[in-house]
Amino acid sequence: MLYQGKTLQEAIKNAAEQEFCSEEEIEYILKKETEDEVEIEVFTIMDVIAFAQKYLHDGIEALGFDNKVVPTLNEGVIKLRVESDRNAILIGKNGKSLQALNELTKIAVSSYYKKKYRILIDVGNYKTEKYDRVIRLARKTAHEVQKNKTEATLDYLTPDERRVIHNALNGMPHIKTESEGMGESRRLHIKYID
Repeated sequence: MLYQGKTLQEAIKNAAEQEFCSEEEIEYILKKETEDEVEIEVFTIMDVIAFAQKYLHDGIEALGFDNKVVPTLNEGVIKLRVESDRNAILIGKNGKSLQALNELTKIAVSSYYKKKYRILIDVGNYKTEKYDRVIRLARKTAHEVQKNKTEATLDYLTPDERRVIHNALNGMPHIKTESEGMGESRRLHIKYID
């Protein structure tokens, strides 16, 4: 929906009144700004999800692959589950194609809405199964760190895999996790603490 006002604040106020919410809850894109008028387009998280779903579906379809994209929203993370007749190609070797699809979708969404959103794409449950494996490995490693009172460094993990491990080991007695480094050399460290 488009809303106008003489100032940005007035446009936001008008939108909040019409949308029956507080001004803080208004998400918007600045469409037009002149000396006399400001126009904003207001959107919701459901609009963002629909945009991401359509972008991903159309992109995969452009490759010539039939697909179905099922969206969910969980704790602020937009999850897009893809089923296709070409899952293996969409995943790629070691999940590289899937990682690229995820990055492209995040970039498209953030450049359209001028805001970053956490988006996670899973093709044929690849990510879900990978998370289970890395969590098992991290817990096993953490138990070794507890037993030996040492530190361990895991091999390269994607940012979402590191986040899953941080969450999985959070609250584990005498264990602290830290990510260090940049890009491909970023590693997750599991440390013993007293």
